Amino acid sequence: MPLALLVVTVVLAHTAYNGTRLTISLAALAAGASPLTVGVLMSLIAALPMLLGIVSGRLVDRIGVRVPIIGAVLLLIASVALPGLAPGLPALHFAAAGSGTGFMLFHICAQHMVGEMSSDEERRDNFGWLALGFATSNFIGPSVAGVCIDQLGHRAAFLILAGFAAAALAILAARRRGLTHTPHSERGDDARSAWDLLRNAQLRRVFLVSGMLASAWDLFVFVMPIYGTQIGLSATTIGMILASFAAATFTVRLALPVISRHMSEWPLITTTFAIACGAYAVFPLVETVPLIASIAFILGLGLGATQPSIMALLYATAPSGRAGEAVGVRTVVLNASHTVLPLVFGALGAALGMSPVFWSMSAALASGGWFANRTRAALQQ
Repeated sequence: MPLALLVVTVVLAHTAYNGTRLTISLAALAAGASPLTVGVLMSLIAALPMLLGIVSGRLVDRIGVRVPIIGAVLLLIASVALPGLAPGLPALHFAAAGSGTGFMLFHICAQHMVGEMSSDEERRDNFGWLALGFATSNFIGPSVAGVCIDQLGHRAAFLILAGFAAAALAILAARRRGLTHTPHSERGDDARSAWDLLRNAQLRRVFLVSGMLASAWDLFVFVMPIYGTQIGLSATTIGMILASFAAATFTVRLALPVISRHMSEWPLITTTFAIACGAYAVFPLVETVPLIASIAFILGLGLGATQPSIMALLYATAPSGRAGEAVGVRTVVLNASHTVLPLVFGALGAALGMSPVFWSMSAALASGGWFANRTRAALQQ
């Protein structure tokens, strides 16, 4: 499949997934759920992906992406449509678990396709194009979800978002012969432990900073609907604030080819930690929409810059034939944080309000920045 068509497919599937995360949160809050309940729902999105990430990566290494990616989108469609067909908190729980699992497998397949089709020289740029697709859907998903909720209601929003996933399925089905379906490793490779990958010091560093930055990203998506609802913002306004964040990620990824000529991977990662730390420290101090949207934009500029660099580092370091598994390990790391943080911060927000949540993440990012800077200095020696 051509890279451009893969990026279009990613935009459609990720729009469905990303809009669904916002819609689940707002539907639960509209039903009277507490921040802790919303935290449980957000944790469910990541729980099964945390458990199945390594297995999914090995599966893709072994048989290719054709069957896994089509099955992933089918699961995504069913999960997103369910609350639209049968509304209620039980359906929201099933939608959270199913959409998270389906998109996890889709994400691994898409990243593996880009890694496999790219030479060493073009891999970072190609991951940049993929990241630009994700930035586009980060803007579209919350915007579509917010407007649909305000104009048509939560049920219609879920069904419209499922339509985006169905469009992705149509592209994959039409181009299925272009999806690789050949073994990359033997079945006996499953006996190798994922701990082998974690023994690689450079991979460990990549996994750690990737998990911390993804936590900062995911916390914003989790906290913003709660914080916005508490200060009286509409679903459309909350969606547009999330879209402001996404617009920043799109902008910075457009500029990455220029940035990468002046800044290598680890200095860029260190800078990202500094920007995100400052943004989270300031968030609780403002309540007006223009200021919130501005800070969200600054946060997006920081967090949006690093994914292509992280993925290029991952593929450059992963052992031969185990790139999909390395992506799976990264997925487990990301989803472990996605599972734990909403529960912890949901409980903290319910007990103490949202300000300690923002400041706790700011402190965590400060420590991550120290670690990234230390890594940068060590690699320069």
